[in-house]
Amino acid sequence: MTERFTMSLEEDLAERFDTYTEAKGYTTRSEAVRDLIRERLASENLSDHHTGHCVASLSYVYNHHERSLAARLMDTQHEHHDLTVATQHIHLDHDNCFETVMLRGSVRAVRAFAESVIAERGVRHGNLHMVPVEAADRHTHGSGTHTHSKPLV
Repeated sequence: MTERFTMSLEEDLAERFDTYTEAKGYTTRSEAVRDLIRERLASENLSDHHTGHCVASLSYVYNHHERSLAARLMDTQHEHHDLTVATQHIHLDHDNCFETVMLRGSVRAVRAFAESVIAERGVRHGNLHMVPVEAADRHTHGSGTHTHSKPLV
């Protein structure tokens, strides 16, 4: 079900929003407003005090020549195998690698894991993107056991 509401904006703000909407490729103001609302609500759900669950991507750049850094990063992922879903590793040049780790778990655990990786000496440009989800129990159907995660916003 869709609920309609009306907004009034100052002319300058409306013009700036139309420029934003066009630059981002939205075909309507409504879709842009919906995405902004979802983004803000997700941010609120992921506050420092949130105790829920999330799916996340942690991306960072590091120099693989840095003393045993690659091994430390891999050990950290193995130590948190309950959070780590998948990892993608890309060679940027002879020295630098770009890695993205897909994570699933409690907001606190995912944030702590990300902070520990980003704080490793030699890791640069670390960024964590989390999406709040409704945690479901693990269950079996078909050929395996897995967990479904439904976005909260």
